[in-house]
Amino acid sequence: MSYKIVVDSCCELPENLKKDPRFQIVPLGLEVGDYRIMDDENFNQAEFIRKVAECPECPRSSCPSPEKYMNAYQTDAEHVYVVTLSANLSGSHNSALLGKSLYEEHYGEKKIHVVDSRSASGGETQIALKAMELEEQGLPFDEIVEKLESFRNRMETFFVLDNLETLRKNGRLSGVKALVATSLNIKPVMGATREGTIEQLGQAIGMKKALLKISEILAKRVSDAQERRLIITHCNAPARAETLKKMILDKVSVKDVLVMDTAGISSMYANDGGVIVTI
Repeated sequence: MSYKIVVDSCCELPENLKKDPRFQIVPLGLEVGDYRIMDDENFNQAEFIRKVAECPECPRSSCPSPEKYMNAYQTDAEHVYVVTLSANLSGSHNSALLGKSLYEEHYGEKKIHVVDSRSASGGETQIALKAMELEEQGLPFDEIVEKLESFRNRMETFFVLDNLETLRKNGRLSGVKALVATSLNIKPVMGATREGTIEQLGQAIGMKKALLKISEILAKRVSDAQERRLIITHCNAPARAETLKKMILDKVSVKDVLVMDTAGISSMYANDGGVIVTI
């Protein structure tokens, strides 16, 4: 094994890669009132959604310590690629960088590259899968690093949520937008900026029209969709994910499609019914 890919737990990995020795997930912590769990293989989405609905307090997360990242870098693999949540949304990226510094202090230099996904959920998955593809092509480490950064810069992220409360309470949205969306059934269509922050791209009345708007925005923005992988992640909303998949594929052709349910951190922000798209 000449390479290892380390991701934080906001990255949704396909089932066949969760036990793959080339991959390691470093979990974040989740907190809903007095309920505290790690976002690991024991995460129970249904229980978590219920806890969030019952608790008046905003759910929160805690990023992995630098030491946990440092431990993940202790491997016989020659190359290590690390993919984290957007640095503008979480401290996970900074912990991964500090973990690299700690590793080098204790064990000396190693070829470790930490990628700020400037996204979340399927956006991290996109970068992790790209790192695997490039390594399997046998490319040099420095060339893979360059290609990964370029790939990240071209990636698009879109999402629409049924419930904006977690984003609002964590300072990601204005209270006015959240209130209007709740009271008038207006669904803001959101996306990630090139810096990894959240922006509103449009809005629609009702979820179906919001999903359609995502497909329209994606088709306009992505001219080389046939060369890209489409990843749709959803929080307990498989029918919506499939509807959006069909809407997108009616407009563009892609090389591959992955549809996955969200793990803990993505479930916290997406809330029940949220859908996230990356390409």
